Amino acid sequence: MKKIILFSILIISTLAVISTTANKTYFIDNSKVKKVNKKYGAKAKKRVELWDNMLQKSKDEKILKKLKNVNDFFNKIRYKTDPKHWKRKDYWATPYEFLGTAAGDCEDYAIAKYYSLRKLGVPESKLRITYVIYKKRNTRFDQAHMVLTYYHKKGATPIVLDNINKKLKLATKRKDLKPVYSFNASGLWQAKNKGSVKIGKNNLKAWKSMMNRI
Repeated sequence: MKKIILFSILIISTLAVISTTANKTYFIDNSKVKKVNKKYGAKAKKRVELWDNMLQKSKDEKILKKLKNVNDFFNKIRYKTDPKHWKRKDYWATPYEFLGTAAGDCEDYAIAKYYSLRKLGVPESKLRITYVIYKKRNTRFDQAHMVLTYYHKKGATPIVLDNINKKLKLATKRKDLKPVYSFNASGLWQAKNKGSVKIGKNNLKAWKSMMNRI
């Protein structure tokens, strides 16, 4: 009888350890995971855990691999316009809302990628969310669009992380994109013929609203 009791205790303890390990997140605070689970359900919780797992696997990779992993991960999420998704003309979702609802539009992809790379230790100075005009091929149709850009060093040609053209490409190879302005958490830049000029702090209302919800 004692052997059975001891065996039962051992099994329960083992299951408890397995459960704790399975629920552990490394980059995403567990309280955030619980909130996502409560608000959006178990599938959303799983998406956040997969996000954390991707970040964990990417932490020791070289920068190009980090960019690719983050870009590929979020580009799997379904595109959906703000009016259809949020019943608003323009809404900048947090990465948790983006993953929680499993849908979003261009700025949601760019914001989630920016947030992820900052989690991986990429300096803010090397990242900008860039508002561009997207010129659709073989048409006269122009579309407002946002991408994330990564600058290896000051003045370098940035690498574009995009949800339309899903491959990492230098900005000079993206003739379909015309930059208008760019920003990160601390600054705002206006695009010029050659490069960009900083015009001040990031006082964008949509950005501040989004950051207050993270």
